[in-house]
Amino acid sequence: MTAVAERRAVVMGGSMAGLLAARALVESFDEVVVVDRDVLPDLPVNRRGTPQDRHVHGLLARGQQILEEYFPGMTEELRAAGAVTGDVTGDVRWIMDGVPISKGHAGLLTVSVSRPTLEAHVRRRVRGLTGVRLLDRTEVVGLRFSPDGQCVTGVRTVEAGGQGSGSTLAADLVVDTLGRGSRIRRWLVDHGWPEVAEERTRVGLTYTTRCYRAGPQPSPGDFSVDIVATPDRPRGAICARIDGGVQVVTAYGILGDVPPTDPEGFLDFLKSLSSPEIYEAMAENEEPLDDPVPHRFPASLRRRYELAERLPSGLLALGDAVCSVNPTYGQGMTVGALGSQVLRTHVAGGRVPDPAAYFRDLARDAVDEAWRQALSNDLGFPGVEGDRTPEILADQEYMARVLEAARYDGAIAAAYTRVLSLVDPPEALHADWVRRALRPG
Repeated sequence: MTAVAERRAVVMGGSMAGLLAARALVESFDEVVVVDRDVLPDLPVNRRGTPQDRHVHGLLARGQQILEEYFPGMTEELRAAGAVTGDVTGDVRWIMDGVPISKGHAGLLTVSVSRPTLEAHVRRRVRGLTGVRLLDRTEVVGLRFSPDGQCVTGVRTVEAGGQGSGSTLAADLVVDTLGRGSRIRRWLVDHGWPEVAEERTRVGLTYTTRCYRAGPQPSPGDFSVDIVATPDRPRGAICARIDGGVQVVTAYGILGDVPPTDPEGFLDFLKSLSSPEIYEAMAENEEPLDDPVPHRFPASLRRRYELAERLPSGLLALGDAVCSVNPTYGQGMTVGALGSQVLRTHVAGGRVPDPAAYFRDLARDAVDEAWRQALSNDLGFPGVEGDRTPEILADQEYMARVLEAARYDGAIAAAYTRVLSLVDPPEALHADWVRRALRPG
């Protein structure tokens, strides 16, 4: 009797998108190897590979739903670790141009938790899956191709830091989750493949974060206060209660407007926002836990794999390696989770995925709506360069009416946040609702 060869998938990158890709793949492959250059610890600690992990992170409701499907009981597990949960509209205070939107109830659970804690719990669950191996302190430095160059058959690796000789890890499928810094496009060109097109929207975002011991303010009844940057007031901040009895405050500015990293300057920046809640609470908070820490995000980025003329078989990508949007919208981890579900479908039953079909579905089911929202919002700021098509202008005009109506109508506020949470399509924001809410008298 001839033994059946075991099938192996290699995931490049062990951050959230990589961990969720591994969870999707383990149903169809005998072995899934997740390769990352960092140490992948059991405990929640900051990692070099996620320099943004000290800042506020949002797990949108659709992402929470996918995590719960993949890992039943995950939400309760995070609660037990100190995470704060609540309704995305009813328990969050959204403030735009100094005016809060109306309180509604969206029926969507959102989880407020630090990125290291979330990632550690997901990593522990993935590590416990039969057939999954986490290969840390190992860097992918290239792809291995079949003799005819048409198929990716593995990856070339070295020990992180360049110590020791390199090795090759064979694979039936390689998945790129290396984030926006991925070198896959260059490696493909080096092997004779056409360059994959990129789109960038330069937003010049800088955000600065400081953590405090949690107190009752700025809003005792809400776990998060979000003062949203708008074209009229292009500065914003988020103050969220997270695990460990901590309030994390992330202030942000666009187009080179940098929130200071000295404590006094940080507070002054908060004072300049369209609403005073966060400033007043933090000015009175006598227990800062660290100094302000900055992070820069130059541009939203989309790699248009779905438009590529040719792609090798055996290589797919998802998460920030495909689409990385302005992080103030909190979409990144949820887009990665949606991408993992597309991946799961395309490898189900041991199928060999067709890259063209996969990337078309990834665009439609995981990327397009998040990119549309981010692009429309970013181009609402006059200094952001980009093509303001008639479709974008119409969307901006309509969304301005939605937000105005949401100040008065909790049902519209709830519907709006369901769309932002990537649960409902934009068509759920019915025009007749908006007209009724804005009707005089």
